[in-house]
Formats: sequence, structure tokens, C-alpha cells
Amino acid sequence: QVQLVEAGGGLVQPGGSLNISCTASGLTFSTTAMSWYRQGPGKERDFVASSFRSGSSTYYARSLECRFTISRDNAKNTGYLQMNNLSPEDTATYNCNAQTSHDVDYWGQGTKVTVPS
Repeated sequence: QVQLVEAGGGLVQPGGSLNISCTASGLTFSTTAMSWYRQGPGKERDFVASSFRSGSSTYYARSLECRFTISRDNAKNTGYLQMNNLSPEDTATYNCNAQTSHDVDYWGQGTKVTVPS
């Protein structure tokens, strides 16, 4: 069955960086669009970034592309989100999403990123 596993979250001081990952199994990762979403405390889930198939095409939420970089390694069935200059506003649970060519969505359990104020 399909499984997405996020990793790499943790406690980071303001201005610090993290590189979180999403490893997929049970699907052909190279044919999926991979996205990152986040949900802060008491907030709705927000879109962060997407990487399409080879990773040559990317899309970022407004105001995040200057600090965040999405990438993927299809040979490892893994997507990444490099986050720089982190602020308390970035505190959230980050979930990865994989969408197949048939527009079927799969979600991971999430990895928590905490940036203290």
C-alpha cells in the first residue's frame, strides 16, 4: 500500500535551517506531483510548495520561495523541502502530498517543525 513518511523536523532557533524529507513507497514517485503543506497551531492547512515529476517545474506559496526550496530525488523516492531563515511563523506540522497522474492524492503523517519566539 502507499505510504509517505516525513522526517527531519525538530526544534530550530530563529534564523536557522532545516531540510525535511518525504520518502514514498508503494507508488511510482517519479510520475507524481509532490507537494508540501503545513498546518500551524489552531490554523488550517496551507500550501507551501510543489515539485512536478522531474522537479524542473516548481511552484511556491507567496513569500516562501525566497526562503524555501523544494527538490526531489526520484531514484530515492524522496522529496525534500529546504527551509532557511526560519521564524516562529514557520512553526507547524509539515505534511507531504503525492498526487498521481490520475489525480489521486496521498498524504504522510507529517513532521513537526518548531521555531521558538
